[in-house]
This record gives sequence, structure tokens and C-alpha cells, in this order.
Amino acid sequence: MKDIVNFLFEVGMLKKTPRTGFQFLGSGDESVAEHILKTIFIGYALCKLESDVDELKVLKMCLVHDLPEARTGDMNYVNKKYVTVDEEKAVRELTENLFFGDDIKSVIDEFNEKKSKEALIAQDADQLSLIFQLKECGDLGNKYSKEWIAFAVKRLFTDTAKKMVDTIVKTDSSDWWFKDKSDWWVNGNNK
Repeated sequence: MKDIVNFLFEVGMLKKTPRTGFQFLGSGDESVAEHILKTIFIGYALCKLESDVDELKVLKMCLVHDLPEARTGDMNYVNKKYVTVDEEKAVRELTENLFFGDDIKSVIDEFNEKKSKEALIAQDADQLSLIFQLKECGDLGNKYSKEWIAFAVKRLFTDTAKKMVDTIVKTDSSDWWFKDKSDWWVNGNNK
């Protein structure tokens, strides 16, 4: 039980671990845990749009894909030009004392290898999470977000994810809550 409790404390570090690319974008911020949550929901939606896919496997990949960042931190593309992270060591050490550690390790390995349909969908969910965040930044005035989105789109694998991006870029990020421009916004009730 002690190893599991320590693992769960480590997972909690993801709430405190910032995604570092936003410092270069100049706006936006997100913890690794926030990114993982969005990635899980995107993976879930992509599974509903795809056929013949192991949904549980996709969701597990989305859940653990950035788990090593509790130890390594988030390495953005600029950092990766200069710093080498031993993710394999981080995964090995964070899983070696867990009776379910081999499961976590195999899921992370499959995600990183990008060979299965499930891994490609989870990879797309990871990139779509970034694209959603970039779109929100762009809607709030960040002039660089469109260029960043264009690069992230090039990292997508599935047609479903590419179709989703077409809708993301055409949809205002506040549309889901601000589309009802009725008197509710004046008097605050549903009448």
C-alpha cells in the first residue's frame, strides 16, 4: 500500500508542474494535470468518432502519457533542442515498485511508439488539447496562436482529428456559453 500511496502523491505533482511552452507563446498557462484532463476527454470523444478502437486503451494512454513529467518536468520544443531527458529512466523508476507498474510502462511505451491505432488517437488527443488551448489564447488576442496551431496540426495522424481541427479553428472558444444572447445576460434569469 505504501508504494501506491507514494505513487499517488507523485501523481499530485502534475497539478504543480507547469506546461512550459506558454512562456514562449506569451499567454496562457496550464499545469500538466490540466492538460491530461483535457486530453482524456478529447481521447474519449475521438473514440466515439472512430470505429474498431480499444477505448479503454486510448483512455489509459491519455491518462498516463505525461506521467513521467512529475519527475522530468515538461520539456517544450525549445528546451528539447538543448536538454535531453531520460524519460525511460523516469518511467522505470516510477513504476518499478508498483504491482501494476508494468501496465503503466507498457501503455506509455505504446503511446511513444505510435504504431497502434489507439496510440495514434491518443497522440492526436494530446495535440488537440494543445490546439484547443492555443485557440482560446488566439480568441483572447494572441497573434502567434494561429502559427502554433499550424505546426500542431502537422503532428496529427487521424482524419478524425484533422476534421476536428477544422471545426476548432472556425469556432469561437466562448461560443458554448455565450451563444444564447438573450435577456438572460441582462437580468440573469431564464425567463
